[in-house]
Amino acid sequence: MKRVPAPLLVLAAIASVQLGSAVARTLFDDLGASGVTFLRLAVAAVLLGVLTRPDVRSWSLAQWRAAALLGIAMGSMNLVFYLAIQTVPLGTAVTVEFLGPLLLALVQTRRLPDLVWALLAGAGVVLLGLHSGGSAPLGGLVLALVAGLCWAGYIVFSARVGALIPGTGGLAVSLAVGALLVAPFGLGGASAVLGHPHLLLGGTAVALLSSVISYGLELNALRRVPTRVFGILMSLEPAAAALAGLLVLGQRLGRVEVVALVLVTLASVGVTLGRRAAVEREVVPV
Repeated sequence: MKRVPAPLLVLAAIASVQLGSAVARTLFDDLGASGVTFLRLAVAAVLLGVLTRPDVRSWSLAQWRAAALLGIAMGSMNLVFYLAIQTVPLGTAVTVEFLGPLLLALVQTRRLPDLVWALLAGAGVVLLGLHSGGSAPLGGLVLALVAGLCWAGYIVFSARVGALIPGTGGLAVSLAVGALLVAPFGLGGASAVLGHPHLLLGGTAVALLSSVISYGLELNALRRVPTRVFGILMSLEPAAAALAGLLVLGQRLGRVEVVALVLVTLASVGVTLGRRAAVEREVVPV
């Protein structure tokens, strides 16, 4: 994993989580948005816990606090986002949600090029969001924005967990915390799998794609890139969401959407290349 460039880890995580979101949307009629959220987090926590077997008895208070805060951010982000995509198309919801990481990148930026790329990504996000033409319910858009603020918290707390807790054991505990947080809202809906066991397969697929694989990749990436750079790289999320919506949910892209996605893609490429150039200048002998 250490030999894989951090930007590639982020790209793989983006593809995984958006495919998982599209699959999750297909389960809402049977389990409800809250039920799918709980099932995703609970299954992911169990799977990752069995694989990593974190030695939580040796953890310090700071490690427990970091894992708990990440779990609260993940649980809140997933629940609110799934509630949003009940009424808002996946691509539009992720576009609005991205305002959270974008705001984090703007707050944390210390280099002018980072600010320029962040503004370019923001232009693409605004263009894509405005093109919805008011067809998306306001309540759903507000929920997507709240999910974006939780997403910004997830980025910060995930970096903290990655710094304090080796491996992915901290992620397993955070997922368990998130599942406990969502349980009062989603346990009833998730119980439908008892009468229809085949739904558990879909829930497991969502857990693997949207939590175990994607969060694991992001956790490793955040150990090697600043959170502000990670946040700008996340500008590819709307493009990935639109593609997942097209392939899984049959949502088609228009010309304006394509232009917006090109803008955010250019921003992501620009910040990645800019970071590489900065690193190369740092290691060149004087």
